[in-house]
Amino acid sequence: MQLQEIEKLLLKRQGSYIDYPFGDDIMTLKIENKIFAIVSEKDNPLRVNLKCEPNDAIAYREIYKSVIDGYHMNKKHWNTIILDGSIPKSVVEDMISQSYELVFSKLTKKEKEKILSS
Repeated sequence: MQLQEIEKLLLKRQGSYIDYPFGDDIMTLKIENKIFAIVSEKDNPLRVNLKCEPNDAIAYREIYKSVIDGYHMNKKHWNTIILDGSIPKSVVEDMISQSYELVFSKLTKKEKEKILSS
């Protein structure tokens, strides 16, 4: 998966935006200043960190060799997905959706309303 493709998938989420708080080659995707994805642009193949339910995180790691513990993240709640083409695009999209929804669910009612009304 190429950078433009993963960026497009991540930005499809309502209220999402790109930020670079960790340097020029670490793209973070946020909603209301909360991170739901981190893309390491310098890696080849690309890697993306996504938030995950703990049981799902373990299951994904057992099913796919290209899913590992979240690099520099809480290993219980984050996975690093190596975008080498071995995981179906639909599964990657599901992982992105889950990460977004987990972060969105923790927002305040006011923050959620702001996103949903935009």
